[in-house]
Amino acid sequence: MSSNNIFYIVIGAFTVLVAIIIAEVIKHIRRRPLPMDEMEGHDFEYYCADLLKKQGFIDVEVTRGSGDFGADILAEKDGVTYAVQCKCYDKPIGVKAVQEIYAGRDYYDRMVGVVMTNQYFTQPAVELAQKLKIMLWDRGYVDDMADEKR
Repeated sequence: MSSNNIFYIVIGAFTVLVAIIIAEVIKHIRRRPLPMDEMEGHDFEYYCADLLKKQGFIDVEVTRGSGDFGADILAEKDGVTYAVQCKCYDKPIGVKAVQEIYAGRDYYDRMVGVVMTNQYFTQPAVELAQKLKIMLWDRGYVDDMADEKR
């Protein structure tokens, strides 16, 4: 075996090792507890409302706790109106949240429907959201919003 072949084998093995390490670090970061994980539902709604305000949303309003018709927060940014469903859970978010905000968006006559969560979404929820044109703001997105405000 030539020294060139050995060099490429070593470089290839090193590249694979680095990729594995990066993947493990990303998994660890995704699993780390965040302050929002400790919140109750209504506290999470106010936390999300605060994040929206810090992101330049205006007329941010948390709807009443029960009987909110599928939207926890109403807001506006750059002339676009939003209805937001907040889900603070300890497991992935399914299609029910997408269905709720789909109804809430129409009930409140808003242009955009969003589900914000401290978790990630199931594949069926992602597929339904794409079909219904609902935005999904998962744990990573919400955490990035929180980092921007610090």
